[in-house]
Amino acid sequence: MADRFALIARKQEVRRRLETLQRQLGHERAKAVPLQRSIHQLERQVEQLMAEEYNLRVAIDQTRT
Repeated sequence: MADRFALIARKQEVRRRLETLQRQLGHERAKAVPLQRSIHQLERQVEQLMAEEYNLRVAIDQTRT
């Protein structure tokens, strides 16, 4: 059960970081002259966190059985 709680805690951390990155991405896109390099970097980070969040959800679900 402790593993499940650790997975849930990590998922919450990932979710907070994902929300922060999405806000940063929105701010960068809203700039008068957005930096494409920054946008691409933020998009990659968002994709990586989304994948990690998905994997954590699957792992959490598997601990139920």
